[in-house]
Amino acid sequence: MSGAVGLVPDWRTLVARQQPQWPDRARLGEVVAELAGRPPVVTPRECDALTSRLAGVAQGRALLLQGGDCAERLDKVSARAIRSTLRLLRQMSVVLAAGTGLPVTTVGRIAGQYAKPRSSPTETVDGRTLPVYRGDAVNGTGFTPTERLPDPVRLRRVYDASRYTVDVLRASGAEVFTSHEGLLLDYEEALTRPDRRSGRRYAGSGHLLWIGDRTRDLDGAHVAYFATIDNPVAVKLGPSTTPEHALALIERLDPERRPGRLTFVVRMGAERVRDLLPELVEKVDASGSPVIWVSDPMHGNTFTAPSGYKTRRFGDVFDELTGFVEVHRALGTHPGGLHVELTGEDVTECVGGGVGLDDLHRHYESACDPRLNATQALELACLVTELLR
Repeated sequence: MSGAVGLVPDWRTLVARQQPQWPDRARLGEVVAELAGRPPVVTPRECDALTSRLAGVAQGRALLLQGGDCAERLDKVSARAIRSTLRLLRQMSVVLAAGTGLPVTTVGRIAGQYAKPRSSPTETVDGRTLPVYRGDAVNGTGFTPTERLPDPVRLRRVYDASRYTVDVLRASGAEVFTSHEGLLLDYEEALTRPDRRSGRRYAGSGHLLWIGDRTRDLDGAHVAYFATIDNPVAVKLGPSTTPEHALALIERLDPERRPGRLTFVVRMGAERVRDLLPELVEKVDASGSPVIWVSDPMHGNTFTAPSGYKTRRFGDVFDELTGFVEVHRALGTHPGGLHVELTGEDVTECVGGGVGLDDLHRHYESACDPRLNATQALELACLVTELLR
């Protein structure tokens, strides 16, 4: 078992950052109890299959492509939208596999990516201050007291939407796994079950869960919870990550050093990745840990355009990916893949590929962070192939 359940503290006794201030705790308890009696969204066998695929990435024999929405929307769930994302991910995987000669494991940010960490608990518009939007699992995007009030009933809707999404993915016949940030611990715990075959505990909400850069505290509730599940897991590492912290995360989350268990998703920013990443990779590699290194070139390169829209420059995204690959090439380690926010829709949220700063308003639909559109995502896959070839 990856996490020594009996040796880690119960996450409920620790500080859980980025959790909603649910106004009705009794109602939350009712919803969580109901979810605990429902079937899991994914199966332990599927989670083990993903760990096996990821072991090949950890050993330098494969690549990981992880992508999808910044924040899924409950009112946007449809078979057409799911297939659109799936089609784009498959196209990118084909490009990467054909260009590098390596098999590609495809993981969507899908079927569970409904909660978001935020830098502030509130936001102010025209002098009015309300709770910040934390994803459709928590509240709504509309700037009204009713919309922004955290509502635990939304967790039931997230579960139903995730089950439906996984059904559509399974019906496609393609091997695509699901992932999301395991942020809302009450929801995650409700869907966590022991496997009857092995006795190991699995998060049933998705195949791969990750810990965000804001919640990777070694003594926090998220690391404690993740240490008890046997799914493949990931951790986002931002610019403040030290080698010592990374090594401690390995000790907590992958004490058995099992290939495919743990992925580090690097989000340093284009201007800092070449300076900050080498020491991290060098010291982790020297420890002998088989972690997977993946680049998230999106989150460290966000800025606000004069129009007020959050955006990212395609050139900055590619520059961070280039720096990520350069560092691994210099150290003789494996650049395991990429993690990007994207959509199969023809949005205008990121600058580049025909989208300028003055075009962002034309088709900006993201509820939170800007995503690459299909044209930009495929161009990025082609450029990454050249880097990795």
